[in-house]
Amino acid sequence: MPAHDVLIIGAGLAGQRAALAAARAGASVAIMSKVHPVRSHSVAAAGGINAAISVDDDWRSHAYDTVKGSDYLGDQDAIEIMCSEAPAEVMHLEHMGVTFHRNDKGELDLRAFGGASMKRTAYVADITGQALLHVLYEQLMKHHETVELLEEWFTLSLLTDGDGRCCGVVARDVRSGRIEAFMAKNVILACGGAGQVYKPTTNGLIVTGDGIALAYRAGAPLMDMEMVQYHPTCLVETGILITEGARGEGAHLLNAKGERFMASSAPNKMELASRDVVSRAEQIEINEGRGVGPGGLGIHLDVTVVPRKRTLEALREIVNLGRDFAGVDITREPITIRPGQHYIMGGVKTDVEGRTPIEGLYAAGEVACVSVHGGNRLGANSLLDTLIFGRRAGEHAAARAAAVAMPQLDALPQLRRDAAEIEQIIARPREGRRVSEIKDELGEVMNRHVAVFRDERGLQTAAETVARLKEEAARAWIDDRGTVFNQDVLGAIELGFMLDCAEATVAAAIERKESRGAQFRTDFPERDDQEWLKHIDISLNGDVPQVGYSPVTFTQWQPEERRY
Repeated sequence: MPAHDVLIIGAGLAGQRAALAAARAGASVAIMSKVHPVRSHSVAAAGGINAAISVDDDWRSHAYDTVKGSDYLGDQDAIEIMCSEAPAEVMHLEHMGVTFHRNDKGELDLRAFGGASMKRTAYVADITGQALLHVLYEQLMKHHETVELLEEWFTLSLLTDGDGRCCGVVARDVRSGRIEAFMAKNVILACGGAGQVYKPTTNGLIVTGDGIALAYRAGAPLMDMEMVQYHPTCLVETGILITEGARGEGAHLLNAKGERFMASSAPNKMELASRDVVSRAEQIEINEGRGVGPGGLGIHLDVTVVPRKRTLEALREIVNLGRDFAGVDITREPITIRPGQHYIMGGVKTDVEGRTPIEGLYAAGEVACVSVHGGNRLGANSLLDTLIFGRRAGEHAAARAAAVAMPQLDALPQLRRDAAEIEQIIARPREGRRVSEIKDELGEVMNRHVAVFRDERGLQTAAETVARLKEEAARAWIDDRGTVFNQDVLGAIELGFMLDCAEATVAAAIERKESRGAQFRTDFPERDDQEWLKHIDISLNGDVPQVGYSPVTFTQWQPEERRY
């Protein structure tokens, strides 16, 4: 049976950074991913990474902007760690070979991003995530003797012993269908968010909430799950992301009257207010009949105000996206966009070292909730989150591995249970609903009722629908009965993960009876610091989500009205 000091589930930026840190600390490491590492969803991150590296900047300013952007729900001790360690991390990336854009003086260039008080976003054109991911992957190749890459392995469940400690995982080889148990002193979940719960989403097809659901089922609490970020600029036709870097370069948002409507919603920051503010402002324009395009369901993003040379230099990927997916030359005419699901601020509850309440289980990146993003994530803080807390989780897990023995556990019962579940999925009669139909309905109901605007009636409808879909998913049938690359089986399991995430999200959104960050309740339109300045924790009690609370950590900044 394979055994490692540190087993990392997910090979995006958080997972690779954790692996690099653990390997450098002398631990034996394995990275398990259901896709090739450089196909992880981190590759889609476009705009950049925040760090106070300008001589005029200070990490405390970055931290304050992050606290303010979180609508004061972010834990300030974690935010201070992330922002104070950001400059060194970006310099470390640059020294490893990330080709950050430079200005005419040869210095790292910085662009403006939403919610920031000054330019502090380092970038590689509009393919920053791809550049970071490839460089980290290259660095991991140096540690091939101590880091094992388990590509195209799908994690089915976490292994825990009689004392509740995490001891490894059971996983399925996608290529052959073989199921195997992997023992580990520590497991780090780094497998991203749950964007596919929504339709449409900017997230790739692989982003199905696997790690969140695995931890939830193992008894770990989830935190801030109601906080789901809608990105203001997604293509109407496909939901594909148009980077915030476009607005950072000076692009305007226009309604059907040609008005820059952000002047009334955020007169100081305009298009560079925080994402929750901009998304709500756009949705109001659409709801009140000032939208553009077919059905008035979009808003114009006008990049023509940016010098064409600069657009082709710094935004070349969205030039291609506009041409290929919308038939628009963004250097010559506006492109039609709308708000779309993009990121979840919530996830598996962790401390600043990535530890969950389950001993031996860590989480980092979008799968985790530290909580540095609180009610709303600032653009370009996500890559920073993955790297800072991926590194910290890897270092802490390696240190723990040096102090504990390899767990001894009979994994055969769990392995047999997981194998029987897969056989049951394959053997289902071909009647009733298909997996894809249930997934589509889930995405549509979440986008309708648990989106930019929410109310009690819609949330209760969503809760009832999710409960019904869970019952239907237990009977949903698939076509492929084979073992080799059976994506149908994986899709059925992923659907179960997504429904668990949706259940927790809706339960938390119903519970929070106020408007804060990405949670805007039209029936409770005001922020209520007296009653709701606290985290909502969701745990699994049998088959039912159970609600609890955690205090928000304050260090320097007390709540004030959020103005842009």
